[in-house]
Amino acid sequence: MRTYLILFILLLSIACQAKPIHLYVEVESFQEKGGWVVDQQFMEQVGSSYLMAHGMGRPVMDAKTTVQFPEKGVYYVYVRTYNWTSPWSSKKGAGQFTLSVGGLELPVILGATGHKWEWQKAGNINIDELSQQIILHDLTGFNGRCDAIYFSKEAMSPPDDTLELNGFLSESFNIRACDNKGNFDFVVVGGGIAGMCAAVSAARLGLKVVLINDRPVLGGNNSSEVRVHMGGRIELLPYPRLGNLMKEFCPEKEGNAKPANYYEDGKKEAFIAAEPNISLYSSCRVTSLQKEDNRIISVTATHIETGKQQIFYSPLFVDCTGDGAVGYMAGADFKMGRESKSEFNEPSAMDAADNQVMGASVQWYSVNKEEPQYFPAFDYGIRFTDESSEKVTMGEWTWETGMNKNQITEFERIRDYGLMVIFSNWSYLKNEYEGKESYKNRALEWVAYIAGKRESRRLLGDHILTENDIINHVSYKDGTACTSWTIDLHYPDPDNSRYFPGEEFKSIAKHIGTYHYPIPYRCFYSRNIENLFMAGRNISVTHVALGTTRVMRTTGMIGEVVGMAAFICKKEQTTPRGVYQHHLKKLKRLLKKGTGKKLPNNQTYNLGGTLGYKTND
Repeated sequence: MRTYLILFILLLSIACQAKPIHLYVEVESFQEKGGWVVDQQFMEQVGSSYLMAHGMGRPVMDAKTTVQFPEKGVYYVYVRTYNWTSPWSSKKGAGQFTLSVGGLELPVILGATGHKWEWQKAGNINIDELSQQIILHDLTGFNGRCDAIYFSKEAMSPPDDTLELNGFLSESFNIRACDNKGNFDFVVVGGGIAGMCAAVSAARLGLKVVLINDRPVLGGNNSSEVRVHMGGRIELLPYPRLGNLMKEFCPEKEGNAKPANYYEDGKKEAFIAAEPNISLYSSCRVTSLQKEDNRIISVTATHIETGKQQIFYSPLFVDCTGDGAVGYMAGADFKMGRESKSEFNEPSAMDAADNQVMGASVQWYSVNKEEPQYFPAFDYGIRFTDESSEKVTMGEWTWETGMNKNQITEFERIRDYGLMVIFSNWSYLKNEYEGKESYKNRALEWVAYIAGKRESRRLLGDHILTENDIINHVSYKDGTACTSWTIDLHYPDPDNSRYFPGEEFKSIAKHIGTYHYPIPYRCFYSRNIENLFMAGRNISVTHVALGTTRVMRTTGMIGEVVGMAAFICKKEQTTPRGVYQHHLKKLKRLLKKGTGKKLPNNQTYNLGGTLGYKTND
């Protein structure tokens, strides 16, 4: 992980008798990004965030910045980029762009060749003035991407491999020291619905909280970047006050893949900003941590644009990243994939364990215009016909990819396949489909580039919630936030499999009706990292049980519970496990009160449902 990203890094190093001169530019730090977007989803694999020209088939505005060269003279220029359509096509890549330095456009078209993240030689440049403007110029609007630019007076690029590149940069550059942000009572990593609720719940009980979110907007899957509705119900027995705080920021409108204003990012921002005990660090991704024995001491976050590093100390942490990223870095026990039927005797489990998970959705929609709308031919290996094409004007949750791939290590390819099938299908409808006249005036209005995940790592607690717990309504003394969604499991759509076997991009859902079920508190803390909570889709459940716990109103209530437990940890000088062992009655008293404000109940605030609440006589 290149945790030392900075705007411009100037290296003057001595090697043998030579004194090579270098300039290294991380492009996500460009002063003017134009129409290029910052993509941080794959920092662990790529090494940093990068800029991407997400134009939906229309070239985006130039990204620009000004740099200072160390001295005049001729430099070799290398650009780290990726031909993202190469897994499916041997043609020149879809995401093409050029680089200009000091008003001179270099001759090489970048992003068109290769099959991995690599350094492509862009040409040579004579620098006669130390201050120069650099411009990335998009040629296609089809997601060209650029990580860094390297200028050297020697004809040698840095290594392509991410780990080797990290080593090269560590040895070659002066690393900026971390900014110590001090001590907090509670560090919340992840600003989705679960993280927001955990932070506010703890802050309202008096804890000094830091909330670290790796995107510029809050809300995770319910943000304008992903656009998934907040499924599930709140205000359920046995603790009907749980979930009230979501009324303070819950969008008034429901729905997937709707216009950005439906998701009310500003309301979420105001919800957090109103809490004086919360320090929010947006666009910051936790990239490393410190441990002592089985306790986390601190986490270090890197700003996804500037590369600034900041370190946060605390006795308590909660992983709300969805991917269990903090737990993974700390060595927490986790599961990934589907368990076998023999492991927990779940009726809906597979006979044999495998790595299949629920996939990620790249949602999109089109709009009808008054004039005919052009869309360029997009043909990079995914071929459609009148029979196999999806004759639709939008795609929501059913456009789901990556069920048979690793949702962390292969996630860039998963997201890219989501883009591939959207652009390929739309190109077919616009240019080749027999009924293309009905799409003549339609234009792609929005395509997500932040994919909405459902499942990856599940961190293991003192209890692993199973299907049998839920369908048999097994009563545990530490039952807390209540599930309300069905056990909703996704599988590749058989109709889609007919045309794209093994490369499906559509899913179906199979629902198992259940009663509302209070999730045991022991599912919300790590069994082997003693000061780590988890809230969200990465709690301690099986693959099957995840089908009901993963929706956002439920994860929000889980976050609220964790915030309360963190307060008890501080007050009683105990651990998350200690709350269960010694202070469960105190937690239950807080659960009855909730931390939400009393608001007029003039909205439903609920979506989806199960069979209702069941009591055990």
